[in-house]
Amino acid sequence: MASLPHLLERIALLPLVGGAIFLLVTGVNNVAAWYPWQFDFVAAHHWAAWITIGGLVTHVGAKLTTTRAALRRGAVDETPRTSGLGRRGFLATIGATGLFLAASVELQSISVFRRIGLLSPRDLSKGVQGLPVNSSAARRRVVDSAMSPDYRLRVTGAVREELEFTLADLRAMEQHEAELPIACVEGWSKSAHWRGIRLRDLLAEAGAADDASCTVVSLQERGGFRSAWVNRSHAHDRDTLLALELNGEVLHIDHGFPVRLIGPNRPGVSQTKWVTEVRVS
Repeated sequence: MASLPHLLERIALLPLVGGAIFLLVTGVNNVAAWYPWQFDFVAAHHWAAWITIGGLVTHVGAKLTTTRAALRRGAVDETPRTSGLGRRGFLATIGATGLFLAASVELQSISVFRRIGLLSPRDLSKGVQGLPVNSSAARRRVVDSAMSPDYRLRVTGAVREELEFTLADLRAMEQHEAELPIACVEGWSKSAHWRGIRLRDLLAEAGAADDASCTVVSLQERGGFRSAWVNRSHAHDRDTLLALELNGEVLHIDHGFPVRLIGPNRPGVSQTKWVTEVRVS
């Protein structure tokens, strides 16, 4: 009869191997921007990673008994190896594979090697208005609401007066410009020229406190990044904009038309697109 550690070792293979396959397949799909599923990719990857780590810890823990017993015996197999990789071959293979995978992703940052970055998340030389698109308006199902003549941007919460603006109202306000990057957590970054309204000016017009923070809310109804918190420092930074233009053109819908948040030192997932509300706190 198998021992308990042996049983745990076998059971742990299911989340370990299954989780690794899930992370690999969905990760490659994400690189290709192909999502044939309904679940949220980021949340699923997060929890699958923890499950896989749990399987790995359990598997290693269960193997400790076998390892300890082998070390106590002190027996060494002196039989020459005639087949298989061997220890050095195995480690060399793992190291070479790791270097290949790292290079396949990171070479996107060096222009002369960009074409051989096989697993680069995005081609930085392509994209609407000079920037790659991670999530399109069609995928987020916001095309109709974003293009609607009834669109309004609302400023609500801890303000003297709640305000509401049409797109024409926003374009008539004083505009500011900033050179800021989209720094994606997937590993790519590219700068662009943005033009729009300073967030701090909008907060001041609504009568928000000087130390106010806010949450910016998107038109998209689902997804973990449909809103983003903007702390006091970012909210009052001179370069934090509610952008209306990108690289000298009206913001493309896939880059957040009619309005998107853009600010310094913020990850791309927090540069909310299709903004419809600023909730002041």
